[in-house]
Amino acid sequence: MTSVRFVLVLLAAALAGTAVVGAQESRPQGHGAPHVDARAGLGLDAAIALAIAQEPSLRGARADIAVAQGQRQQAALRPNPMLSLEHRDEPGGTDALTTVTVEWPLDLFRRAVRVETADRSVAVAEFGADERARVLAAEVRMQYGAAAAAIRDARVAEELVTNAERQLDLVRAGIEAGRTPPLDGDLLEVEVRRLDAARLVARGRAEAALVQLKPLLGMAPTDPLQLRDSLEALIRSAADAPPAAGSPEPEMRPDVQEAAARVSLADARLDQARREGRIDVSVYGTYMRMDNGFSQQGIGPAGALERVRGRFHYLAAGATVSLPVRNRNQGLVAAAQAERLGAAARRDAVELAARAELAAAAARDAQAQRALHVYGEGVRDRARRNLEVVRQTYELGRITVFDVLAEQKRWLEIEQGFTATAHEAWEARVAWLRARGETR
Repeated sequence: MTSVRFVLVLLAAALAGTAVVGAQESRPQGHGAPHVDARAGLGLDAAIALAIAQEPSLRGARADIAVAQGQRQQAALRPNPMLSLEHRDEPGGTDALTTVTVEWPLDLFRRAVRVETADRSVAVAEFGADERARVLAAEVRMQYGAAAAAIRDARVAEELVTNAERQLDLVRAGIEAGRTPPLDGDLLEVEVRRLDAARLVARGRAEAALVQLKPLLGMAPTDPLQLRDSLEALIRSAADAPPAAGSPEPEMRPDVQEAAARVSLADARLDQARREGRIDVSVYGTYMRMDNGFSQQGIGPAGALERVRGRFHYLAAGATVSLPVRNRNQGLVAAAQAERLGAAARRDAVELAARAELAAAAARDAQAQRALHVYGEGVRDRARRNLEVVRQTYELGRITVFDVLAEQKRWLEIEQGFTATAHEAWEARVAWLRARGETR
């Protein structure tokens, strides 16, 4: 009768412990996952949108677009006319000369190519901002997944500590009743302390992963942040939206487009250097007013003697031509030609790297998804049931505490292995999205 009562007590305690664990998992901010809130937490899509809206380096890239647009506006402007004014006086005399000259540069062969160069600079800046957005979205996805994986490890460690503490309480009750050797209690107490230390380490890694995510979102390290999506939710979302079949052309990626735009920019700069080495013409017009006289005297209109003196007005027009005899921009042309060769080589390198990245990401994603499928939920559920059976078998006195510790270690390794596999599957899918040029 006593043994039956003892078995019933153990089963009731086990069911109570299972209910406690289930209640912990149902709360959005359980003790084992303080950084996850399924309702008020920040989802992945919202995190990417927040990063694209306020991440500092992307804002800097957008400022580069504004700079290029301002330079485009300046390049379209015509040169200003030049006005010169000159006045001369005769020391100790009455002679004076006033000259006004207006010069207007024609800017021959230059404005159109200058505007073309500025337009291509704007395109380079825009593709550069798109590339930064692509990389930033991938970085947010990667770090969000790393934080979710670290939080899951912390939750698993917390659950294991809770169950180990419950097991220790039952063993201590058995020791007090004289049914369990004291050595079992000592072994379990050492194991609980070890697991508790591992739990603290896992929690620290989760907090560090969240801190590393905050700069990507434009947040300060002290700003509060909770995630909404767990690692399992990320994996499910990736499975619900598989990548499109086939390999897309890398020419659509922003980094490849930016490299191609830099080649076009180099072409425009080469044309500009050549055109600026040609002749240029400026037209001018001059008005001159001269008040001049002599010391001799003559008979004036009134018949009296007066100094010989007169006022004269002159108009002149002409053109100034710059002759490219020695300086035909030979150095700038050579530099532009070298820049164009370098830009073309870098474009080829970027295209080659993009194709390799696409192929590698596709292979990695395919194998990671297979590994995740092999791992499956069934393996983890079976391992959890095995651990519960082993614990209850120990409580019935049929096995030793070493069997419990071994099975507990095996369950922990399985859970950690699943976290690592799921994390790898998520990173592989993110790498595939990044290789395809996804920014959202």
